[in-house]
Amino acid sequence: MGWLFMPRGSMGGHATAKAYLDNQFTYERAEDDGSSRGVKVLASSCPGNRVYYAATQVMTNGQGGEIFAIVCLVRWNPRAKDGYIFGYKDMEESMGPCETDCPASILDLLTPTDKEYALDWRARCRANLERRARRLADGDRIRLPEPMKFSDGNVLQEFIIAKRGRRVILRDPQTGGHYRISRLMDRPWTIVPTTKVLKTLFG
Repeated sequence: MGWLFMPRGSMGGHATAKAYLDNQFTYERAEDDGSSRGVKVLASSCPGNRVYYAATQVMTNGQGGEIFAIVCLVRWNPRAKDGYIFGYKDMEESMGPCETDCPASILDLLTPTDKEYALDWRARCRANLERRARRLADGDRIRLPEPMKFSDGNVLQEFIIAKRGRRVILRDPQTGGHYRISRLMDRPWTIVPTTKVLKTLFG
């Protein structure tokens, strides 16, 4: 499905992108044979009004079945000059979305699947969560998988962590020069083990 844009008046009274999409993906329809089918959003998240993630359950005759993920790209601009403040593009996890910031609380609700693209997407989301759960301490030494070239011409692969409150500064182990890498916690890196020398006291 392509992008769908709308003015606020077409949002059915919903004040946010998340509220609109929760409603959009929760419905029940009567079938010709008297049965009913639909889907129900169990949990959702739309951080920064950029990407919407939802755990959505298939409903048959009021009974819950498979739970799969829906991912929507979101455009939210309350000041849009043409009045079309909200747009979205929806897809299922089986389509292999590139967006992989789905919260663990939503991933944990999904039922097992054998769909290759869905499995790959879930694995990429979990890998993202694991990377972001890593902790850095002041003085840690980290190593990137490949050397990185900076604007001053230096090419570096290892850095010493210097923490300044919530800020993380990377120091060149040789010169002490300061560097910054965008989205550091989303990137692959490893902590370089250091050998600590313990003092021995003799009585």
